[in-house]
Amino acid sequence: MLSRLTRPQAVAVCALPVVALIATAALAPLPFSLAQPGMTANVLGENQGTPVITISGAPTRDTSGQLRMTTIEATNPDTRVSLGDVLGAWFDKDRAVMPHDSVYPSGQSTKEIERHNTAQMKESQDAATQAALNYLDLKDDDVKVSLKLSDVGGPSAGLLFTLGIIDKLDGDGSGGDLTGGRTIAGTGTIDPDGTVGAVGGVPLKTQAAKRDGATVFLVPKDECADAEAELPKGLRLVPVTTLKGAVSALVALETGKGSVPSC
Repeated sequence: MLSRLTRPQAVAVCALPVVALIATAALAPLPFSLAQPGMTANVLGENQGTPVITISGAPTRDTSGQLRMTTIEATNPDTRVSLGDVLGAWFDKDRAVMPHDSVYPSGQSTKEIERHNTAQMKESQDAATQAALNYLDLKDDDVKVSLKLSDVGGPSAGLLFTLGIIDKLDGDGSGGDLTGGRTIAGTGTIDPDGTVGAVGGVPLKTQAAKRDGATVFLVPKDECADAEAELPKGLRLVPVTTLKGAVSALVALETGKGSVPSC
């Protein structure tokens, strides 16, 4: 004999699969990484007791102010990120949810990713050196540049490395500092011809910059909207597309002459 369920009993029975599905989704790993503002480093100074920029073969100058490259800190490649983690970070301004593949190359082990990031950093450093020497009309046969920055990978410090080399060799070209004594932060890749490229995690990098005392942030022009979305109060955005444009903007800030682009 079949018995008939009451309405509350039927609802409860039907709800069980839904509850089970939600519980499974909440615990299942998702293809995301969680990121937060990372460390910054003054490329004109030292990092872990070692000068970031060392130059031989040409006279260098004492500098004032700071040029701070910025980073984001992301969960490890093999960290399991659940729905609960994503929802928690979604409403937290100090964290961001990013597709895993936008942070780490897909299909690679942690060691492979570390090697990839290290290789990208080396390529970025080589491009930064070439871009700076090209800008100053110097030959790399004569001038040797060494760049050292521990525990950082990827290409996004390229622009700041380049500006640091130029500041140490030539400043603003008229005896002054590119920084004008300020703490300038920023991000952006660099090509040997001086082209500045976009990077990821800009809103988090602006937070790191403000936290560490920056008042000006150099941002790839294509990422102005991202940078403005959660811009910390008191941090001025300066969009750039080329090395020449970045130097011109910094000189204009320092001297008060000329125009400084804005987003």
